[in-house]
Amino acid sequence: MILEPCYRLAQNRVWRTYPGGRTLDEIEGVAKPADTHFPEDWLLSTTAARNVGREKFPDEGISRVVTSSGELPLTELAARFPEELFGKAHREKFGNSAGFLLKYLDSAIRLHMQCHPSVPFARRFLNSPFGKTEGYFILAIRPECEGYIYLGFQRTPEYGAFKRAVETQDTEAILAGFDRIPVKPGDCFYVPGGIPHAIGEGVFMVEMMEPTDFAVRIEFERGGYRLPESARFMGRDVDFALSMFDFTARDLRQTREEFFVEPLSLPIEGDAKRFSLFDRRKTSCFRLERILLDGSAAVVHNAFRVLIVTRGTGKLFCQDRTLVLRQYDRILIPHRVPELRLSGNLELLVAMPPE
Repeated sequence: MILEPCYRLAQNRVWRTYPGGRTLDEIEGVAKPADTHFPEDWLLSTTAARNVGREKFPDEGISRVVTSSGELPLTELAARFPEELFGKAHREKFGNSAGFLLKYLDSAIRLHMQCHPSVPFARRFLNSPFGKTEGYFILAIRPECEGYIYLGFQRTPEYGAFKRAVETQDTEAILAGFDRIPVKPGDCFYVPGGIPHAIGEGVFMVEMMEPTDFAVRIEFERGGYRLPESARFMGRDVDFALSMFDFTARDLRQTREEFFVEPLSLPIEGDAKRFSLFDRRKTSCFRLERILLDGSAAVVHNAFRVLIVTRGTGKLFCQDRTLVLRQYDRILIPHRVPELRLSGNLELLVAMPPE
């Protein structure tokens, strides 16, 4: 077996506590698309999902690559070709972890109000070098939905009252400190560890994050499913959960200035525009670029990466391999292949680990 110059990534639906996934069914060509408890497709993952009650699926969430001889877990590919796939510097820092987790997320309901750990919190309390800073790129909003998120407090609650609201599940009191933040296709923003947040109903997006599945949820029932106690506060108590929270109040203007991303133009050779979205301006946890192609172009990267086709059709020329690209395709490119050539009318996202 040799390391190929590019791989398609297989569909990888993962069970979650909230319903969704109808859009993913449509993409996959399911005869009767429906919202179920498989609302996410983990595009690139060396991280297993943490689902209470589903311990009999220990590899749930691990990506599979489509090789010339069949499908193979990404973790096995990484074990066979670690430096060719990830690069020497990446392996010295992250070992055989991809260093980030990449998903499609398709929500049918508003998700639980939740929070993820920062790196310092994860190191201190969870024995992990990774927290769970996240980044979102909005692809679509269902026509019947308005498109919004909750993102950090706009009004800081009194701690004791907020704790009681969580303990008694007083949803109105829990949400009183938050305003809905409107979002639309093309919006890009990040959620640092410690920032409470919730995705609104009908949002379809690409989600990047640090390679963990850590979360505390302060709402216990959404969409008819009640979280087991061990799935609420990561097996701890409410004070542990709330110690993860940043209670800073930010108005709408401050929220957008701090967390939303303005594209930064980058050089590219050919008939294309290239922009950096996630980079050190906002986070050092992962990188994301966007390429708008109308013709042909060549681009060089210094990392392994995943291409996600968000619109259009075209071709990818990768060493001696040519792939036809269509909307929602996802392609893994190893580190050892620095230059890609593209043709067609395409919009792409390029997801990469930290520098």
